[in-house]
Amino acid sequence: MQLPKIIPLVLFAATHFWLGCKAAVLVDFQVANPPPVPRNAKQCTIQILQRDFAFSFGSAEVVEFQPPTDCGPVGSWAGITLNFTVTSNGTQFDRLGIFTFQNVEIWRTSTPEPTQGDGIIWTYIKDVTRYTPLFAKPGTFILQLDNLIQPGLDGIYSTVLHATFFASSPAHPPAKKADLLVPLSNLLNNTGNDVSVPPTFSINVTLPQNTVKVFAELYASGNGNEEFWYFNTANQFLPDLPNGFLGQGPFREVRLLVDGRVAGTAYPYATIFTGGIVPTAWRPITSYGALDLPTYFVDVTPFVPILTDGKAHNFSLDVTSAEADHTILQNWFLSGVLQVFTDPSSKPTTGKITTYSADPFSQTNTVGSVGANGDVNITVSASRKIHIESTIISGSGQLNHVVFTQDLQYKNVQNFLQNTLIQNVLQTSSGTVLSTHNGVPVVVDTFSYPLGINLTNFDASGDSFKATFDHSYNRDLLPLPTTLRSQIAERQTATGFFLISANGNTGNGTNSNVFSYADSAGNTYQRTVDAVLNNITFDKQTGSLAPLPAPHQFPVLPFQDASGKARLPNGRRVPN
Repeated sequence: MQLPKIIPLVLFAATHFWLGCKAAVLVDFQVANPPPVPRNAKQCTIQILQRDFAFSFGSAEVVEFQPPTDCGPVGSWAGITLNFTVTSNGTQFDRLGIFTFQNVEIWRTSTPEPTQGDGIIWTYIKDVTRYTPLFAKPGTFILQLDNLIQPGLDGIYSTVLHATFFASSPAHPPAKKADLLVPLSNLLNNTGNDVSVPPTFSINVTLPQNTVKVFAELYASGNGNEEFWYFNTANQFLPDLPNGFLGQGPFREVRLLVDGRVAGTAYPYATIFTGGIVPTAWRPITSYGALDLPTYFVDVTPFVPILTDGKAHNFSLDVTSAEADHTILQNWFLSGVLQVFTDPSSKPTTGKITTYSADPFSQTNTVGSVGANGDVNITVSASRKIHIESTIISGSGQLNHVVFTQDLQYKNVQNFLQNTLIQNVLQTSSGTVLSTHNGVPVVVDTFSYPLGINLTNFDASGDSFKATFDHSYNRDLLPLPTTLRSQIAERQTATGFFLISANGNTGNGTNSNVFSYADSAGNTYQRTVDAVLNNITFDKQTGSLAPLPAPHQFPVLPFQDASGKARLPNGRRVPN
């Protein structure tokens, strides 16, 4: 166990420190907006943990957290951020990181793959203000980062995590927060609190009888044979492809069920980790979401009339496919948290679900063709509509008419050409999630996640291949009534070449990003940044959240050590 340590308020940016010491260190990063926290508020920073993750499978870092008391009354903060800085040197796969606090997952991340020589460093700052009720009390903080050291894999991830608390004031009032956070997790205290599905994960939850609002946040990512779920093939066409291709199709739906009834779902964003397909495409700019995987929000308030009877109720999480049995391969990691709001009165909340329209599964359709030359073309489409209405009466007599709707669409087109030497995926997920309370929007999620990938093998050996990526994340999101509404538009195009050789893997890559952010408080941020052969060739940041320019922030580095550890879709395993 390690107790947090108070450190000076001003932290020098890790990237500036390392660049000053070793200019050839590769600075990796994910394009994202700086957190919209009050910069000119008093700040208190504590170190939560520090750990070198070497051979760390089954050995999470577990520390006991104590909230700081020198930034005003505990729990009254205007904002909270986490600063995660990692260095690594050598050869290693990317690894998934799960941050858990008080049995609630609060951040899912992954590691860029390191380089030989001077190695890499990255820093990511995450806004965790919505978890303020957790930070307002002592508790167990866990980082699970399962790493493996063996011949050919020697990269150690050296990590340090700080938390910064922003004091409230008349100019910066305390952040709005829920009254109670309830985990939908494995509740373990020695490892990350995500769960692996299948099978379906279920947990019984008893909520306070004066609960008036409940909002669920869901974490979800595909791993193992589900890492490239968007490349998986519809089962009916597996006989037309070479052995080894993965089935269960490319469609995935994350479901939240309450007492066996669908409460809400998500069509997930396709996160590509830095070892995904062509590692050289993701240096030094990771794919969007790799350092901060997006989460999904469901308003569970329509079920409050059922949940406030003083009894335990079953919450279930799973992932389904478009196949006839709706099953998937192994595996997805899921978790969730309920943000619960209670009424000042201790009297039980009453009410009634007046409308419930939600099919157990999405409507799906699979069509395809096999050409005379062996080319296989497959299209999988899906749609989902949910409409739930409730009348809720609090113990203090307030009436709330809740309407929760989802309208989601999905389409995936796959082309397997030239005896599968060429594999194309063109996928679109889009939709609108809206919840209103007495006509006022409290959850809004209008999203579009286009994804295009062309993977070309130069010969049947599969040892030489290239890929192009066109990956976008467009989202208008009001996740909770306590948070800002934001609009993000991100388009990332990348290319990469990779050659697997007994003398060492080699390759090259390019990466271009156009990103914009705006929120309901008037904060803005825009960034256009390009990379070629590990070098940043253009970088422009503007908007109210943009940092001051840092001289020589991205020095030109020699192109070296393009090797890495690649993973390919369709079940193919690249040797270590």
